[in-house]
Amino acid sequence: MKRLEDLRKEIDRIDEEILSLLNKRALLAKEIGELKKKNNLQVHIPEREREIFERVIELNKKKFSESFPTEALIHIYREIISACLSLEKPLKIAYLGPKATFTHQASLEFFGFSAQYIPCSTIRDVFLEVESDRADYGVVPVENTIEGVVNYTLDMFLESDLKISGEVVIPINLHLLSAVEDLSHVKKVYSHKVALGQCRKWLEKNLPEAILIEAESTAKACEIALEEEGSSAIASEVASFTYHLNILARNIQESGDNFTRFLVVSKRDMNPTGKDKTSLIFAVRDEPGALYRALEVFYESGINLTKIESRPSRRRAWDYVFFIDLEGHARDKKVAQTLGKLKERTQMVKILGSYPKALLSE
Repeated sequence: MKRLEDLRKEIDRIDEEILSLLNKRALLAKEIGELKKKNNLQVHIPEREREIFERVIELNKKKFSESFPTEALIHIYREIISACLSLEKPLKIAYLGPKATFTHQASLEFFGFSAQYIPCSTIRDVFLEVESDRADYGVVPVENTIEGVVNYTLDMFLESDLKISGEVVIPINLHLLSAVEDLSHVKKVYSHKVALGQCRKWLEKNLPEAILIEAESTAKACEIALEEEGSSAIASEVASFTYHLNILARNIQESGDNFTRFLVVSKRDMNPTGKDKTSLIFAVRDEPGALYRALEVFYESGINLTKIESRPSRRRAWDYVFFIDLEGHARDKKVAQTLGKLKERTQMVKILGSYPKALLSE
């Protein structure tokens, strides 16, 4: 017991030291903010944030044999950076709402809890908030490993000049939430139709008598579950905290490989970090082999395409544009040369942005 007491005292001493260092870091961040303001410099520098993440992850691996979990380290530093940045200027983030949805969760993971969040009812509204400078950044879903692409997000890039500034990929873990404390008391299950579909087998096995009811969102389902006796909702863990609901069952989705990718949009161009992606749109002429000739430039240059999607161009019937993601930054010599060749073989090329790959995505 003496040994236990000594160890706890050592932890208390270390906690005090951590707190002291956090306050020192905050003071330095505040001084940096004042210098930026004085010299009319950009307050938020995502490339610098990425540099910090990469550095602490590498230090943790090399100096401490990665004894502290990398994913937890990222979350901790995300909140440290978010809190320090709020002393300079709190970021305003528009996202596809309402609160406690997976887009809200993705926003929190990218910007931290110290940012100011603006829920929007549509993807178009997210873009408008950023375009009008009412928000610094926007967060929208773009694709899910099961459901596929979010076409409305892709279509918005055809008419908007906003740039992609980052990406975040999160697992879609679905839980059964309720105000009741026992599964046997659940009579109704509310959720978005996609979430209900992804959990149908579990529901049939564990709640065969329950009535399944579609809601406009997982957040709306939580609001109903909070008020209606005997009701439950299928939603995220963040939703359980937000609406103070009990988690009656965890990870009830059928697939364990369900991830959604979200894009961060802004008016800014990102500088190269060495671990980047570039997204773009191009259109080809209506002639045999046009698409083949366009894609051939990437093969010839040895550039890896990680995604390709086609969408109607909206100019005329049966006319299409192509969305692609590639590895590398548009300013990289090889990528820049390849994009130059692509422009020669197509009718239109629009660079949507070059941005750091999602952390831990490799």
